[in-house]
Amino acid sequence: LRWSQSRKKVTLKGSLPQWLTQPGAVSSAVGGSVSIKCRTSQNDVDGNDLSWYQQKSGQPPKLFIYVASSRASGIPARFTGSGSNSDFTLTISGVQAEDAAVYYCQSFHYPNNQRVFTQ
Repeated sequence: LRWSQSRKKVTLKGSLPQWLTQPGAVSSAVGGSVSIKCRTSQNDVDGNDLSWYQQKSGQPPKLFIYVASSRASGIPARFTGSGSNSDFTLTISGVQAEDAAVYYCQSFHYPNNQRVFTQ
């Protein structure tokens, strides 16, 4: 998500994955809601073994959601994770300017025993 003071909009920047897909960009006015989709190319996520991370410029990724829907400690309730198997969603309700960041999903790719981030 990128915050534009002049337009008062927040834009999410996605990325191209190896086994995961996310949108290229999602925008919302401050106070609005956005849903960020993450889909695995194979049904290889064990039920709900998917995490969401937020990364801001110059900082390491921060865990926000784990096992699809559990918020990490200190993460605001406006961040909600949902989904299972191959389709997952991160929803931000009441978007704030400080939510501007890059968001990544991470799954465990069981056929190769690898954890996979979007990249």
